[in-house]
Amino acid sequence: MERHFVINIGRQLGGGGMAVGERIARRLGVPLYDRQLIELAARESGLCPAVFERADEREAKGLFATLVGYLRAPFAGYEGGNTNNVLSHEALFKIQSDVIRDLAERQSCIFVGRCADYILRDHPRALSLFLTADTDDRVERLRAAHGWTADEALARMRRTDAARAAYYNYYSARTWGEAATYDLCVNTSRLGVDRTVDFVLSFAAARLDLNIPTL
Repeated sequence: MERHFVINIGRQLGGGGMAVGERIARRLGVPLYDRQLIELAARESGLCPAVFERADEREAKGLFATLVGYLRAPFAGYEGGNTNNVLSHEALFKIQSDVIRDLAERQSCIFVGRCADYILRDHPRALSLFLTADTDDRVERLRAAHGWTADEALARMRRTDAARAAYYNYYSARTWGEAATYDLCVNTSRLGVDRTVDFVLSFAAARLDLNIPTL
């Protein structure tokens, strides 16, 4: 694992985190993992992917206090599975964490969300980023991608960011989006996505001792 590296990306909804992550992955020739981790965790555990979907950060409902209560509550089982075991959110988080650690042990890769920066906090060659953008840019990006109105985009941003913060803060005991939590925080509105990718890669080259392929 000495030469393997990981880049962990936290992001606000509409902040361009996925776009930046995908471009970095292509430039470095490494895989990117986001929702694919649900399928991998399900395959590893033998459980239905729907179980992990229910615990996924994007499926949580309500405001911060409600989210924390939701994340503490145990599962009551699921339909269509072959087990009657009661699985807590903590147990599911551990399964997903084991998958993340195994991937990081075997290869260089990029993780988007999933508390990967906390899970891999002891990895010798890890870089953690947080990406945001100005509100207007976030709204326009979401409108273009999903056809939402500005009000719908703003509502989705509030709900999703609250869910991500509750998920992250609960499991990591850190603060989602706080600069001290990460190695680098970037507002993608300042440089745009492509130049943000260049900036992050220059930082990664110095931080992780990488040779970055040129375009």
